[in-house]
Parts: sequence; C-alpha cells; structure tokens
Amino acid sequence: MNYYSHGKLLITGEYFVKIGVKAFALPSKFGQSLFYTPQKEKFLIWESYDEKNNIWFKTKMCCENFDIISSINENLSKNLSKILKIVRELNPKFLLLEGAKVRTRLEFNINWGLGSSSTLISNIAEWANVNPYKLLEKTFGGSGYDIACAKSNKPIIYSLEKSTPKIVKCDFDPSFKDSLFFVYLNKKQNTMRELKKFMKSKKFTEDSCKQISTITKEIVRANKLEDFERLINEHEEITKRILGKKTIKDELFSDFNGSIKSLGAWGGDFILATGNQKNKNYFYQRGFKTIFNYSEIII
Repeated sequence: MNYYSHGKLLITGEYFVKIGVKAFALPSKFGQSLFYTPQKEKFLIWESYDEKNNIWFKTKMCCENFDIISSINENLSKNLSKILKIVRELNPKFLLLEGAKVRTRLEFNINWGLGSSSTLISNIAEWANVNPYKLLEKTFGGSGYDIACAKSNKPIIYSLEKSTPKIVKCDFDPSFKDSLFFVYLNKKQNTMRELKKFMKSKKFTEDSCKQISTITKEIVRANKLEDFERLINEHEEITKRILGKKTIKDELFSDFNGSIKSLGAWGGDFILATGNQKNKNYFYQRGFKTIFNYSEIII
C-alpha cells in the first residue's frame, strides 16, 4: 500500500490560527510518501529516505508493544514508538496480528519546514485508519491546518470552531503569481516552541483576531499585486505589535524593494516575497540560494 501527503506553506494566520482565526494555507507540490508491506513476523521494520533517496533513519520494533529492538537514531525511534503507541490506542487492531515493513520518502529537505511531521502523521493516520487530527493532538500538537493541507489539492481557508477543524477549499490563481516567490532563510524554526510562547503571552485581542481573519478573506480575493502587498504588510504589522518583534524585513532586508511576509513561526523557514528577477537576485546575492517561484512549489 502507498500513502501520500502534501507539504504546506501558511500564508496568513500564523500563531492566530490556534485560537480560531481564519488562516490561508497552500498545499505544496513537495510531500512525503509511505509504502507499507505486511509481514508474517510480528516486527516493524522502518526505513526513511530523504529527497536524494539516501536513507537517514532506520529502526526495528516489536509490534506487540512497539518496543525498540534496534535503531540508528535512538531519539527518533522513541518518538516514532510514542506515535505508534498512540495509534494503537486509537485503533486497538493496528498491527496486532501481523508485522510490517515501512519505507517513507521525503520530497523536500527536512530542514525546510514544509511539514515533515504533519505529512508523516497524515500518512500514518491513513494507513492505520485513525483520525489524523486526534493523532496530531496527542503527538505534536498544533492547529491542524497542516493536516488539512496534506490531503488537499487546492488552497484552503482553515479555522477551528469550538476546537473542530473547518476547511474551505478555494480557488487562488492570481494573475500576479509570477511576482510571488518563496525564499528559505537557511534555518529551521521550532514552531511548537514559538506557538507556546504566543499562547502564554495572551497579548492578542479580539480586534486583532478579527483583523487577521478579514485579511485572510481579502487576500484570497485580491486580484492586483498592490492590494496583495498592502494586505501582507498589514498582517506583518499586526503580528509585529503582538509579538513585540521586528518584522523579518525590518530586521534583515530593510533595503528590499518589495513586500516580505513571514510564513509560520517568525525567524526561520520560508518567507514570501514579491517582485521580479532583480528582487530574486537580491536574496541570492545575500546567500539565500533556495528560492522557488510560486508555480514551482505550490499546487
């Protein structure tokens, strides 16, 4: 059996999505596969491969209780064992009468923050026939927008209504998409840690939440680049005030002639930038070599 999930980029609603704000997210062309073969022996043999098809993780477990028999990375094996034990709680029949050989493969660099964890949870949940949102909640946590993206072939507006995911697929194919590109900042941000800080601070207000939801709806409808840029600039200013941090443009790219939007937790992973080839060269010349055009990375 073969399972596949898309990665994601969160365009609006970072931090806020956890408290019910409408967020706009884009499924990526890059994702993760999980290949499963049943075995008579009650062992789980797990191998993970990177985007260059090099093995980067391997472990063997007992299917009875998912105890680790052997591993090339103890911490990763412990995390996987924890996930599988929770799966067994959600589905008591999971791998109860047989073993399995599993092979996963990422299509993107694990440091990019495109969803190596969410695509894994999505694939495991589909394989084990359990609710992916419940599995996410009991493992990595988060809002679940990335789980929604994993199985979507269209951009989505995502929100939590009384802790229940609400997903609206939308058509977003702007005439100015050739002026949108994504730049990797050469470092990965710990999203869960930053989200916990945000939730503890409680600096967000009802008005700011309404503003972000409004921006989300307007961005999806934007048909001019200048309108799109105005909206992402507004979003950055609102988030800046609440986080008490400089925007990434103020901090690193103050002389950039275009708009910049942080994606996900501020300080790492990808940013969205606007402009032409000259604008792309601006980042390349400053050492940011991983740059994707909109159509290269987004479904």
